[in-house]
Amino acid sequence: MPSLRCRLFLFILHHRHLLRFHLKPDTQADWETQLPTVRESAAKAARLLGRVPSGIEAVSADVPGIPAEWIKPAGEGVLDAAILYFHGGGYVMGTVEQHRGIVAKFVKASGIPALLFGYRLAPENPYPAALDDALAAYAWLLGQGIPAWRIAFAGDSAGGGLLLAALLAGRDRGLPLPAAAVALSPFTDLTCSGESLTTNAKTCLAPPGSWLACRNHYARGRDFSDPYLSPLCGDLTGLPPMLLFAGGAETLRDDAVRFAQKAAASGVDVTLRVGEGLCHCYPACAPIFPEATAAMQEIGGFLAKHVKGEGGSPRRPMGDR
Repeated sequence: MPSLRCRLFLFILHHRHLLRFHLKPDTQADWETQLPTVRESAAKAARLLGRVPSGIEAVSADVPGIPAEWIKPAGEGVLDAAILYFHGGGYVMGTVEQHRGIVAKFVKASGIPALLFGYRLAPENPYPAALDDALAAYAWLLGQGIPAWRIAFAGDSAGGGLLLAALLAGRDRGLPLPAAAVALSPFTDLTCSGESLTTNAKTCLAPPGSWLACRNHYARGRDFSDPYLSPLCGDLTGLPPMLLFAGGAETLRDDAVRFAQKAAASGVDVTLRVGEGLCHCYPACAPIFPEATAAMQEIGGFLAKHVKGEGGSPRRPMGDR
């Protein structure tokens, strides 16, 4: 059972209309037809998450054609390792500014600087725009002299799905793969066939039908089972070690569970954590409740082990041993 602090936090989120003295929940904007309203509402909420804590700084990164920032320990000079961070937002919203605070938690937990980049959003820029931008950001990072075995991918929600798609596309294009990957509640199946989309509809914080709308905006008529849209549908062999999280009460739970099962069957070193009764991307809520704090500590240790060799050895290409 979730901790008392967690249950209180989720109760407030589920009943936030009461804080505005509304007896009934606010009417949800239609994600298909009222996307500007959805984006405005999300931007207001995200302002609370964009603050960078003491000891961490955000510095502009000159990635051609792509908004990006280094989120790093204050005063750190030469960067020889990095997290490439893929932000969430259903492929239709989200910015670098709105995700600074979340990414700072990964940086603080692991001690590794992160390159947070902004990809083009749908429906204005449908697939493959986001994937192309992600691969361009990774190529830029490699071009800065940081080797792949000193890089990890991390992302949340649709960003988690995008990072898994980038792993598949990078592998298929002959790019060196990063040392490891961490995905929070990844959107891995745009066919939307997971049972939890229905069974957890009443317990999830995401509005009903939002994932269907997001996939329609992003795919724009493409085959939803394309592996670069739905990594769950791809060949997962050869992927690096990964750590996946999902909330037991969220609609995307089965996207993470089925991906982890298929990855393990393909020989991938994968660890899955499903938080009983917990919400979408719950580790990003650290330090609000203990389950999120423990998850973020595990993430920090996992990244430090695979990228910096703390508690183990970083994965290197055979030619570099």
